[in-house]
Amino acid sequence: MSIVIRHAEPGDFEAVQGIFEAPEAIAGTLQVPFPSAEAWRKLLAEQQPGGKILLATIDGRVVGQIGIHTVARPRRSHVGYIGMAVHDEWHHQGVGSALLQAAISLADNWLHLLRLELTVYTDNEVAVRLYKKHGFFIEGTHRAYALRDGKYVDAYAMARIHPNPPNIASHRPARKRRAASGGR
Repeated sequence: MSIVIRHAEPGDFEAVQGIFEAPEAIAGTLQVPFPSAEAWRKLLAEQQPGGKILLATIDGRVVGQIGIHTVARPRRSHVGYIGMAVHDEWHHQGVGSALLQAAISLADNWLHLLRLELTVYTDNEVAVRLYKKHGFFIEGTHRAYALRDGKYVDAYAMARIHPNPPNIASHRPARKRRAASGGR
């Protein structure tokens, strides 16, 4: 089984809609059940500048997606926010890991993002482990973050900082001291 990661195209809207029709996938996101095909078509056709949607395919079938969305505010332009879903039939088969690796590589090497952020429900232990495996850490807990199946559930705020960031102030080499001028 080979997982291929590629950019989402407008024609992929039905396949992406299919991911979010799966009960476990929908329960792990902020989407509501019964997604509209038209809404997904519009989202894929009108992707925002700086945003990327990647798909995981196996034998040509779309089995997962991840979106990287950048922050428009100038002082947070170094931040990307990710959201991911894997079709229920393809859980625990490396799809999420492949999507996450591709998104991290894109963020680190091409989008000049220092920080990636995400939210994940606290009871989604498999996803929390996956994110930690890829360098994310829990920054805090949002209480009653979202309504899911009639109950308010908590979510973790997680983030990952680029491990070897270019041009970061806290990683500057020590300043050279000026030589003392003997006559002062």
